[in-house]
Amino acid sequence: MRHSKTNGGGACAVCGKNFPAHELVSGALVRDTVAAEIRRDHPDWSEASQICRNDLAHYRAQYVHALLVAEKGELSELEQEVVRSLQTHETLAADVDSDYEETWSFGEKLADRIADFGGSWVFLICFAVFIVAWIAMNSLVLYWRPVDPFPYILLNLLLSCLAAIQAPIIMMSQNRQEAKDRLRARNDYQVNLKAELEIRHLHEKMDHLLSHQWERMIEIQEVQLDLLNELRRPR
Repeated sequence: MRHSKTNGGGACAVCGKNFPAHELVSGALVRDTVAAEIRRDHPDWSEASQICRNDLAHYRAQYVHALLVAEKGELSELEQEVVRSLQTHETLAADVDSDYEETWSFGEKLADRIADFGGSWVFLICFAVFIVAWIAMNSLVLYWRPVDPFPYILLNLLLSCLAAIQAPIIMMSQNRQEAKDRLRARNDYQVNLKAELEIRHLHEKMDHLLSHQWERMIEIQEVQLDLLNELRRPR
């Protein structure tokens, strides 16, 4: 294991390559669970060692993978994507609506437009005006030779045809909305899982830093006590 430093940097204890100081993490700052994963491949790893950020991300992802497998068994495809995002530092949040709309065909967009219009007040008002006008035309204006005399069988046929066409169009729009909701739920699950794992890592890192800082403070206090004892000694 090499620890030679070059220009304020040093060598990674895992890959052996030289990196500047800001690309290296001290072994004392690596939490014990991740350090255990590193020791499986590099038994000579210690707190005095240094590791580059890429290798540290790799072992963090390996630890998360082992943790999820231990808790839930075999990883699902979604969880594997979360583990890969932790390793590569990628974001999982996405605009599902915009991404999904880019794959729509002309027929799907037209079906949604028709479904939106069919469920609006404009459609209800226009439809009511049409029915009133139809009844008025066949009952008053065309009283002697009505196109559709009472009980307006032709109007009933038109209404039945409209309902038969409108129902599958609405169902197509609802199916696409359900597909969009499933994509949104999948993305939310991935984001929440990654946030939970990141928070867990953050808590462990903070606990390790606080413990390390507490040990340093105790050492400083012991040194101060030694100095006080030396000052109290008679000369």
